[in-house]
Amino acid sequence: MSSTAASAPAAASGASAPAAVPAAKSPKPGSLGRRRTLAQWGFIAPAVVFMLLFFGYPLVRNVVMSFQHYTPSTFFTGEAPFNGFDNWKNVFQDDLFGKALWQTILFTIGSLIGQFCIGLALAVFFNRRFPLNGILRSLILLPWLVPMVVSGVVWRRILDQDTGVLNSFLGLFGAGDTPWLSSTGMALISVIMVNIWIGIPFNMVILYGGLQEVPKEMYEAASLDGASAWRQFRSITLPLLKPVITVVLVLGFMSTVKILDLVLALTDGGPADSTQTLGTLTYQNSFAQLDFGAGAVVGNILILISAVFAVFYLRANRNEGK
Repeated sequence: MSSTAASAPAAASGASAPAAVPAAKSPKPGSLGRRRTLAQWGFIAPAVVFMLLFFGYPLVRNVVMSFQHYTPSTFFTGEAPFNGFDNWKNVFQDDLFGKALWQTILFTIGSLIGQFCIGLALAVFFNRRFPLNGILRSLILLPWLVPMVVSGVVWRRILDQDTGVLNSFLGLFGAGDTPWLSSTGMALISVIMVNIWIGIPFNMVILYGGLQEVPKEMYEAASLDGASAWRQFRSITLPLLKPVITVVLVLGFMSTVKILDLVLALTDGGPADSTQTLGTLTYQNSFAQLDFGAGAVVGNILILISAVFAVFYLRANRNEGK
């Protein structure tokens, strides 16, 4: 009797027990890795396609064009026979190329030094608290916001020898007849000064942002130790700003070495090619003389200069990180 009663509940409980659910299969490690890789490439693919279409193809096409006899008729016939290194020889044998290369070096170095020194001085000045600090910093940004062609046209009117505002002002002091843009000795200096004026806001903003990351406690400790303002600047500010300074100089070099629109708006490469740079030489070879092969050669040289500078920059950063 008791065994029957004991077996009944057991049978009842056995009948009411739910069936065992099979465990879900976990994905294999190999398939999970492939999915993750495909997802990563899915995010990267648009950027890769964009770079290949708008940077890779023009670069390769420009290199190929430098070895071709490319004329305006090529756009209609599609015929551009290869001429070996003739375009390169013609460019290197041209005296104007050497002159443009030297003036590009002077223009780049002069612009970078002026923009950086004045931009750093303004960044240090605005790093202090005083009334109208934010308003003045905003006003200094205006030259950077104006399109470069517009700045060039305005400065061409300002620097005009006969009707320019600058000479009219200097005339009050008996020095109002300076040929800023019409003299072979003054034209390049004038273009450099205008480019410095345009680039100061960019340098100031980036360096000002870097100064915000310098701990104020370090200046307080240096003051307690009796360090002068110049000693604090030399021992604290400059070393801690080194990564920011590197970025500013690299970006400034990349934008300055290939400059075109400012020079065209101010002097168009004149007078007597005294402001001719590699950028303007590329433009004149391609669109004024319609020698597209020579223009491609100068353009490739500009790309090579930028690439070499970028390699040195990356190696310097890598060694600094180690």
